[in-house]
Amino acid sequence: MSFRRESHCVAPPRRKLLNCVAALPAPERLRINEIFYSIQGESTFAGRPCVLVRLTGCQMRCTWCDTEYSFYEGAWMRVDDVIERVLSYDCPLAEVTGGEPLLQPGVHTLMSGLCDRGLEVLLETGGGLDISGVDPRVRRIVDLKCPGSGEAANNHWPNLLDLRATDEVKLVVQDRDDYEWARQAIREHRIDRRCAVHLSPVWDALEPAELASWVLEDRLPARVSLQLHKTLWGAEKRGV
Repeated sequence: MSFRRESHCVAPPRRKLLNCVAALPAPERLRINEIFYSIQGESTFAGRPCVLVRLTGCQMRCTWCDTEYSFYEGAWMRVDDVIERVLSYDCPLAEVTGGEPLLQPGVHTLMSGLCDRGLEVLLETGGGLDISGVDPRVRRIVDLKCPGSGEAANNHWPNLLDLRATDEVKLVVQDRDDYEWARQAIREHRIDRRCAVHLSPVWDALEPAELASWVLEDRLPARVSLQLHKTLWGAEKRGV
């Protein structure tokens, strides 16, 4: 990981350099957990090559979370350097994820900067924070937390009213109770009339075929979405 030098921080040791970046105004810096090039594993973009930028930090603690390492691990980077790193992969699709990326003000600078450079940009957010301030060029993939996550009380419900046709909503389903909750939410709020809706089974907790049978039985207007990256490389591998 490399950073540009500032005049007030000439040839510093690595720790001092990181401190210089951390002292930048919030819109100019991000704490980054990892940046990697892989196959997009979820959403309607599943299967496409994609550069993923994972930000550090999350205010939620979902029971089935598979990226707990993103809660605390990470290093400060200038937003401009993050953009350069993404562009170096020469890939037209990028996703900003976490953790919860909307916790960091610099994420808006990052997403708009990537859009300005002609990339198709996805945002994956946990759904607990307001999405209305996101650049309209960004495709927002918004979680709606089911009770099994332990975070259903923290859904930011006004987000549903802000959804556009280019957005997507994802509900991670752990069991039949979660499914029935998701079914009611989809129908009550008519989410499918606003954007694509995904139901994703918790890995190793709910059989995808069982979830699919429920969706078919109820003729629910939603997609059964599997985590393609886990199918390809396993559930434990990072950077994929």
